[in-house]
Amino acid sequence: MDCRGFVSFGAVWLLLLGLVVSVGGIGANWGTQATHPLPPATVVTMLKDNRIQKVKLFDADSGALQALAKSGIEVMVGIPNDMLYSLANNVAAAQNWVAKNVSAYVSSGGVDIRYVAVGNEPFLSTLNGTYLTTTFPALQNIQAALVSAGLGSQVKVTVPLNADVYESSTNLPSGGDFRSDIHDLMVEIVKFLSDNGCPFTVNIYPFISLYNDPSFPVGYAFFDGYSPPLNDGGTTYDNVFDANYDTLIWALQKNGYPNISIIVGEVGWPTDGDRNANPTYAQKFNQGFMNRVMQGKGTPLRPGTIDAYLFSLIDEDAKSIQPGNFERHWGIFNFDGTTKYELNLGTMNSGALVPGKGVHYLSKKWCIMSPSVNLDDSNLGPSVSYACAHADCTSLGYMTSCGDLDSGGNASYAFNSYYQQFNQLDSACKFPNISTITTSNPSTGNCTFKIMIATTQTSDVMSRVLSVQHSVSLVLLALTCLSGIF
Repeated sequence: MDCRGFVSFGAVWLLLLGLVVSVGGIGANWGTQATHPLPPATVVTMLKDNRIQKVKLFDADSGALQALAKSGIEVMVGIPNDMLYSLANNVAAAQNWVAKNVSAYVSSGGVDIRYVAVGNEPFLSTLNGTYLTTTFPALQNIQAALVSAGLGSQVKVTVPLNADVYESSTNLPSGGDFRSDIHDLMVEIVKFLSDNGCPFTVNIYPFISLYNDPSFPVGYAFFDGYSPPLNDGGTTYDNVFDANYDTLIWALQKNGYPNISIIVGEVGWPTDGDRNANPTYAQKFNQGFMNRVMQGKGTPLRPGTIDAYLFSLIDEDAKSIQPGNFERHWGIFNFDGTTKYELNLGTMNSGALVPGKGVHYLSKKWCIMSPSVNLDDSNLGPSVSYACAHADCTSLGYMTSCGDLDSGGNASYAFNSYYQQFNQLDSACKFPNISTITTSNPSTGNCTFKIMIATTQTSDVMSRVLSVQHSVSLVLLALTCLSGIF
């Protein structure tokens, strides 16, 4: 997901919440948009150690799929939106994709692929109809290719959709129907999924309601029994998850598909990058949902265990922050596989998540602002802006984990983020006469100055590539400082 759907207080009932689990076990989204990703084998070990039995991938990443071989973990493999056009207009392309990314891993690779996710939230209203004409044909061609490959009964297609594909004319679940501008297309897709025994997949984020609407009642996003509850013809809703999920149920019922299976493809809560994104809220939300899952409670219209995938497993520091700075902080684990908070996934008594094992880090050194620098130095502002534009400063800001830093601390955090991203190259801490390398950890309170993990990408070849990129960056930074465009 690049841009989560949103719901105002007036449409509060349209936002779903959902976590991860089904009768088959807990699921999690494994995203790989990171500058220093954990080795796939390490991630698979984390999944197994935490008894997460299902994983959803956003593309057919070969490293991830190879690591999942013979792991016993069920896999949903994704097709990015930018591939929909070619797959929709070329049957051979769909057949080749299935052969390369499904058949090859299922038949001889020992990967338990159960689903192919065709696109990712392709009908988001913010995408302005970009994928309206290609999603369904791509879905049909991939389904045909799976059948042709003899995998039609084993591997099912689906389309992960944002909750904004349905709406309510009454602001109550019973008023639910598919969004008017895509209504007929949605009914066609649902019929196709139902006819082929495939699930309807929806991504729902109560956090986004809170992010987009200051008047949204915080308590309604959680599972503590918000009062007063919403009364819909005698059915009461005390949390937005149930209300949103059942809005979808009403939409499906009204269009003739009351019994189609539903998967919550993404649901979770971020831990940084916004005033409401913190470990306390994330733990409260995720554990509240897990408690319901363990009880098999379901929703008023769909009692029973909900099939869902937690978003997400690990933080991704290279994700787009167009939707908000929180986008890089959805993981229940930090970027390096360390845990953020306790979370009982229903598979362990202690509630303690098992962190990644055998993680190797770069050297214990950091790049900070030189203590002697005057905050009025004309190079400081352009340098901080430049560092943040090329690295990750999403932990800086109002009520974020590093929001209490002073100006010097902000500069140091920005410099270090850039320095670590470029694998601690000496030249990456050469901001014009204002930075220095230290071996004393500058972290303070909840604000962690990261040291990046050493991955297979930090090879000699990659180091040379980064060195060239950084050399270009230095030239641009010098021009920036000289021109004073910041």
